[in-house]
Amino acid sequence: MADTLSDSKAGADAKPMAVDGSNAAAILLMLLDDEEAAQVLAQLGPPEVQQLGTAMFNVADVKEEQIEDVLSLFLARARDRTTLGFAAVPRIRSVMQRAFGQDRADTMMARITPPARSNALDVLRWMDARTIAGLICHEHHQIIALVLAQLDAPIAADVLQLLPEPLQIEAIGRIARLENVTTEALDELEQVLQHQLALVSSAPAAARGGLSEAAKIMNNTRPGHDQHIIALLKAQHPELAQGIQDEMFVFDDLAALDPKNMGVLLRNIDNEVLVIALKGATDSLREKMLSCLSSRAADTIRDDMAERGSVRLAEVLGAQKSMVETARTMGDEGTLVFAGKGDDYV
Repeated sequence: MADTLSDSKAGADAKPMAVDGSNAAAILLMLLDDEEAAQVLAQLGPPEVQQLGTAMFNVADVKEEQIEDVLSLFLARARDRTTLGFAAVPRIRSVMQRAFGQDRADTMMARITPPARSNALDVLRWMDARTIAGLICHEHHQIIALVLAQLDAPIAADVLQLLPEPLQIEAIGRIARLENVTTEALDELEQVLQHQLALVSSAPAAARGGLSEAAKIMNNTRPGHDQHIIALLKAQHPELAQGIQDEMFVFDDLAALDPKNMGVLLRNIDNEVLVIALKGATDSLREKMLSCLSSRAADTIRDDMAERGSVRLAEVLGAQKSMVETARTMGDEGTLVFAGKGDDYV
């Protein structure tokens, strides 16, 4: 009984732990009324809402001292912020009206105010892959590609796999070719989604695309499906398919090979190619490769690297690409197991 009372007293005397990060934000949110809290949440994306919601449960039994700490932290950070970024449009309009009067101010504001764009694309982030696929599957191929390029790669991969196979090939090819997306293209995309979603807002969307984005999406497809799409795309656009494949698997990815498979790969690489490739490798990857050789062979490679001196970057990249192509070929043949994506082969 005495021990229990002692433990209880110790717990009561213990200073509450400092609260910061998501937990601090959760405490501030719970101090607001429901309407104010809802307005704050409406400005956040799905990951932030999930993180904040979890934190709200964590701080359900928050102590008074912790609340004071959080409020002090908030006030300290608030003092470091200016007010220039808040409510800019009303402030500018008020200044214009004072300077030029109502009519002239309205005319000037119409000229200088950036055009508003709906948040139809942002709304897609809250939808599941099947719903998004249903929304876009009958749209123009370029619209489908633009939508996928705006999504996070894992979601875009799920949506891609739900589309008919011809659309998968066309979409990933168009994403790989995307570079600078015009304002007109984004406006058209917004109009299409507005029509389907019947939403009006003012959140602009950033343009994304290119070989790297297409490769990220392909890397997030289910095992085996990525190579199936690449093979079909290669039949129509071989250079584009090769470009995506190069982005999907690069020289540094060889670090994921276990010692056994690394040894298998190195036995199929010419010493001259290996010497040049290792000149541009990271220290960790270089040592991992050399550790998979016999000590005599590793010493020979080190000596050859030292004797060769400086090597042109183009030669290094060419040698590394050759090793990657060998690894990919061996993976396709089943003689090399790459421990990167489930039980996939490279």
